[in-house]
Amino acid sequence: MYGLIWRILPGPWASKFIMLVGLLAGAAALLWFFAFPALSPHMPFNDGAVDMSGVGGEAPAGETDPATGEADPEGTEVSGEGAD
Repeated sequence: MYGLIWRILPGPWASKFIMLVGLLAGAAALLWFFAFPALSPHMPFNDGAVDMSGVGGEAPAGETDPATGEADPEGTEVSGEGAD
């Protein structure tokens, strides 16, 4: 295939090489700016975020406790199964 492209390009060796580099750069740019961004939402490695809200039974400081709906400014209130 590369031999076919080399034979189709006109001119001497130096101009063929410059045109081939331009074709490779153009193909890479098309992939980089159009193909890869279009495929990115469908790839499984975009799902790397882990939602830790509600895990552990206590709300972080300054956030609302999802169980009671009350704000815990100091993050000291313990809610959940282990609370007495």
